[in-house]
Amino acid sequence: MKNFTLLIAATMLFTVVKTNAQEDLTQECTIKYNLFKGDFNSKKYDDAYANWTFLIDKCPDLSVNIYKFGSTLAEDVKKDPALAKKVYEQRLQYYPNDNPAKVHSDYADYLAKNNLSSDQEIFDILQKAYKISPKDMSVKNIYKYFQGVTDKFKDSDPKRVFDTYDDVIESIGEKLDDYTSKINELTKDSTKVLDERQKKLLYAYQVNSGALGQIEGGLDDMISTIATCERLIPLYTRDFETYKTDATWLRRAVSRMFNKGCQEDPLFETLAKAYAEATPTPDSYTFYAGILDKNGDAAGANAMRKKAFDLETDPLKKAKYKLNAAEQAKSRGQLANARALAREALNYNPNYGKAYLLIGRLYQSSVNECGSNEFEKRMVYAAALRQAQKAAAVDPSIGSSAARYIASYKANLPDKKTIFTYGAKEGDLYSIKCWIGETVTITSSGK
Repeated sequence: MKNFTLLIAATMLFTVVKTNAQEDLTQECTIKYNLFKGDFNSKKYDDAYANWTFLIDKCPDLSVNIYKFGSTLAEDVKKDPALAKKVYEQRLQYYPNDNPAKVHSDYADYLAKNNLSSDQEIFDILQKAYKISPKDMSVKNIYKYFQGVTDKFKDSDPKRVFDTYDDVIESIGEKLDDYTSKINELTKDSTKVLDERQKKLLYAYQVNSGALGQIEGGLDDMISTIATCERLIPLYTRDFETYKTDATWLRRAVSRMFNKGCQEDPLFETLAKAYAEATPTPDSYTFYAGILDKNGDAAGANAMRKKAFDLETDPLKKAKYKLNAAEQAKSRGQLANARALAREALNYNPNYGKAYLLIGRLYQSSVNECGSNEFEKRMVYAAALRQAQKAAAVDPSIGSSAARYIASYKANLPDKKTIFTYGAKEGDLYSIKCWIGETVTITSSGK
């Protein structure tokens, strides 16, 4: 009995000592954390580091700031790869729900930049980030992840490549629309003078939009080699019975076939009809209107487009539907109508660079029809150039694409000899004949 009493007393004493020790540690953690945070914010990094090493070992779940601030100490101040890895790994362990996609993305960046992991290990981390939230990944890592998916599965599983592309592009599209709305709001009144804060915001939106546009263009270039009609048609034919009521699959299939110019294949009509039946939305109606047009039902097509347009309330989406209709008109050779529709798109989104680029392409396609000699034909490129320059000026998201068109159109302007031969002079105005009907300034290609 005496031994039992001693055992109980010893246990109680141990519990008291342990509790007191925990309370002391908690108090010490709080004190050191406050010192660490104050020193870090004052950029006294050496002082901050001394308390931080205690925190990351003894108080790892006290605050996520231990890792947010600690990454700077490990990576930039101490430049210690092993310590930096520990920061990322413990943050993911103790704060798995605090912006995990971005943390994984940043971790992959750090490992790649410092050659600390294999390509496969980095890809696996990016895949974790992607599965959590693609929109929270860096632009560079979205591209890198898609490159990895393409390299691994382009032959064995092209559907996975296409699905990944669609997920990423839709995420980028949401971000671009958000920036476009903000840019439109700041620039809608040309007479308004922006204050310094608004100027900084506009600049940030334009820079971010441009970066996203570049990644979008890079992804398009990457997938263009495998997303051919020859590959798409058998794939979608095979999968149609499985997904013929799946609105998301149908939307993506119809959009990809449309964008790759596969509308002439009977499968496109099958997909467009199924899409309209599966989900009666403005988007599905717009594609189905193209089918009605193709089959000679112009009245039905116009009614369908009006129905789609009236259902939509978002001006950015209205602009996209108008541009979609313009693209369809172009494919039918209705160039003037296509331009009119593209201009309507600009009424809903004045900064819609793709609409200007389409008008430029319409002009380029009419070079031979709108001139009877070399000078007149080459002056059509001046009208196309003006549209591409407008696109570049208003829409940073298509900057790289617009730059390619600008370079191409400039190279095709008349040279100085051609201008002289036809009795013209640089700087004079010239009216382009045929349906274009625009007046441009005579400019040479520089040659």
